[in-house]
Amino acid sequence: MNKVYLIGNLTKDVELSETSSGIKVARFTVAVPRKYEKDTTDFFNIVAWRVLADNCANYLKKGSKCAVVGSLQNRSYEASDGTKRYTTEIVADEVEFLTSK
Repeated sequence: MNKVYLIGNLTKDVELSETSSGIKVARFTVAVPRKYEKDTTDFFNIVAWRVLADNCANYLKKGSKCAVVGSLQNRSYEASDGTKRYTTEIVADEVEFLTSK
């Protein structure tokens, strides 16, 4: 089973873009404080697709609180200097907006 549940605040505004085939993709980072470790925060990269991407771009901004349900994904890509890079991100299935607009 690959399921992640997070509640946190956006560290910056949502970045909305389109793939070469016209599919919308939103990327943002959520800061989640650790419950039992004071002054410790984890930062998670979130990716949302299609209609969910549009909704995130319209309703979320820096500082907004949201709940994210999704799955972990590992992927690799080639950086501009030619080196292979690896990243872990959460692909959102659901995003609930917890801050009113």
